[in-house]
Amino acid sequence: MTEGTENLILEHLRALRAGQDRIAGDLAEIKVRVASLEGHTASLRRDISLLHEDMAGVNVRLDRLSERVERIEKRLEIVSAS
Repeated sequence: MTEGTENLILEHLRALRAGQDRIAGDLAEIKVRVASLEGHTASLRRDISLLHEDMAGVNVRLDRLSERVERIEKRLEIVSAS
């Protein structure tokens, strides 16, 4: 092999190495971003779960208030007891 050919091969190998380094850097950044998205998704799921829990509590309170209003209406004879 001539020196020119060896230099050309080395130049191509360096370019390939540089490309691999860029890809490795991009992959590392993507991994960080995916991990961040997973964390945000888990946080959103917790928030949604808490909202469902809160809504269940509100529904229980509304049911109790409805029962109290019905008892008051019966006591005041505003509606007929059925």
